[in-house]
Amino acid sequence: MSAGVDVLVVGAGLAGLECARRLGEAGASVLLADRKPAVDHAVHTTGIFVRRTLESYALPDDCLGPPVRRVELYSPTRRAAVLQSPHDEYRVGRMGALYRRGLDACLAAGVQWAPSTSLAALEPDAGGCVATLERGGHNERLRARFVIGADGAVSRVAAGLGLDENREWIVGVEEVFHGVRTGHEPAFHCWIDPSVAPGYIAWVVDDGEEVHVGVGGYAARFKPAEALRRFQARVAARFRLQGVVPAERRGGRIPVGGVLPRIACARGLLAGDAAGAVSPLTAGGLDPCLRLSELAASVTAAFLATGSEAALAPYDGAALRARFRTRLLIRRVLSAVRSPAAAEVACAALRLPPFRAAAHKVFFGRGSFPDVGAGREPRSGGALLVRHPVLE
Repeated sequence: MSAGVDVLVVGAGLAGLECARRLGEAGASVLLADRKPAVDHAVHTTGIFVRRTLESYALPDDCLGPPVRRVELYSPTRRAAVLQSPHDEYRVGRMGALYRRGLDACLAAGVQWAPSTSLAALEPDAGGCVATLERGGHNERLRARFVIGADGAVSRVAAGLGLDENREWIVGVEEVFHGVRTGHEPAFHCWIDPSVAPGYIAWVVDDGEEVHVGVGGYAARFKPAEALRRFQARVAARFRLQGVVPAERRGGRIPVGGVLPRIACARGLLAGDAAGAVSPLTAGGLDPCLRLSELAASVTAAFLATGSEAALAPYDGAALRARFRTRLLIRRVLSAVRSPAAAEVACAALRLPPFRAAAHKVFFGRGSFPDVGAGREPRSGGALLVRHPVLE
């Protein structure tokens, strides 16, 4: 068995990188493990950062696309409702670059990096857990006082710790086109059409530098790759994609059942998608991920310092979940819309003033996730994502 660590973080996406970096800066010994050979390999998320995130966290500007202030909602028959904001509402993250920057910040904080490493087993131990890590066909056992599962919607850490697991998700797939000049104002285009995106949306995000084309929906009700092919054929001429080869294809499961009730115990906790920290309504996960990761690192540091399970009490998934009852209800309604005719009626309603105001709140509102982190740890100049001090 190799020498132990204070914290094993499984998964080097946004949540894992944030937790590992914050804990490394707090003085904990941290091992960050991911089954991918590099952090920018096989990126899954579109990477849309909303205004609230951009206001709260100092993301590196060179890892973000141009601002987007416009949303266009389309019905199945392509009737549009246009929403315009006076603010910079969205910026698309260049996620590979962001992840590389995040890993650099982790290494600068003393975090150990273990790429191409999978969690094979997790066993309870008197001092925490013993993890069996598989790399290159070989297994290694590692003792960790605490384990953070940032390993996605289907979490091995959740199963190993006996915590709650996601049971409801949609599947998304998209292709990314670089250097396409569509001639349109930067905008987030959304199609509400259950024939191509059952229970969710199809989208084109055009920020003037990249074009992301994708579909999402309940896996049992469509074939994602086929739906994406049909949707791309529908929008190719408008966005000048004919004959253009995509630079990336992304895809994966997105949990939409809300924050899970039990996401922490004395041996570890869950963060990001593993904790269900995704808006049940919009399926947006980056803002919840950052805010919950901040809290995760804070309570983990307190637990390591005190050894008391009471330090984990603020990390209460049931309390967070209670704040999303309305969004969970709307998710149930959206999942029940199965015909294009019903979607057409819903889209027509969105063009009426009361419902248009509601749509404006959904796309431009600033209440995506409770500000649970409260900026508890000091700012670090070498960090990838830090709180803006004027907002603390």
